[in-house]
Amino acid sequence: MPELPEVETTCRGIRPHLLGKRLRSVRVHQPKLRWPIPDEIQLLKKAPLDSVERRAKYLLIGNKYGRAIVHLGMSGSLRVVDDGSPCRKHDHVELEAVDGTLLRYHDPRRFGCWLWHGVDEEPHRLLSKLGPEPFDPSFNAERLFSLSRRKNQSNKQFIMDNAVVVGVGNIYASEALFMAGIRPGVAAGRLSKAACTRLHESIVHVLSKSIEQGGTTLRDFVNSDGQPGYFAQSLAVYGRDGLACLRCDSPIRKTVLGQRSSFYCPSCQR
Repeated sequence: MPELPEVETTCRGIRPHLLGKRLRSVRVHQPKLRWPIPDEIQLLKKAPLDSVERRAKYLLIGNKYGRAIVHLGMSGSLRVVDDGSPCRKHDHVELEAVDGTLLRYHDPRRFGCWLWHGVDEEPHRLLSKLGPEPFDPSFNAERLFSLSRRKNQSNKQFIMDNAVVVGVGNIYASEALFMAGIRPGVAAGRLSKAACTRLHESIVHVLSKSIEQGGTTLRDFVNSDGQPGYFAQSLAVYGRDGLACLRCDSPIRKTVLGQRSSFYCPSCQR
């Protein structure tokens, strides 16, 4: 599943192709995704697009009437096509700009979504309870320490809670905890203030570096091959069970927390 850095890279990749443009058409080839695509999505063509943003793992594409809330689900991807190539199987939504630019949403498993949020509506249920972005000043060590008090859930599950901070998915949670020297299975309530400081810094660093690896444009957003184009990961622990730790040579261990695979170094993480 695409995580925050991949979604941010997607946002940066499609933004220059859409921002300020008027749409000629909004074509829905398959309305049944995770939820039915509402008819209001057609409002995207009523005024020029004035926003292409990311909130958590959602892409928000909007104009003065509202915004489409797009989630890539398990297998979704977006690509910009300017060569007039025909739609492929599993290209479910297509935005066509007046200048001919096409944005196509591809999703073989159909677990993503395209929803609508009108400009005068109450905050959307998918967005209303989200915590701060990891790069926002409101996300800090003090917040981690305060929210972790008396928490019996694991450190890893704690930082993956979108009410605490958005966008820390399974891979990046393991990587941030390794960088901070904290075991993923220890109860969050045992985090010290010093540990929260390290953890906050590690989360920001891991996500920032991952976004830098992705860059601000990807070839796959303008080519017709339709591959998502997510960047190769440089991972210290995730997926490396049994391999030597990059710091101390101890074998990386794998455990399961909250039905998700977790990886850690028994020597470097306490």
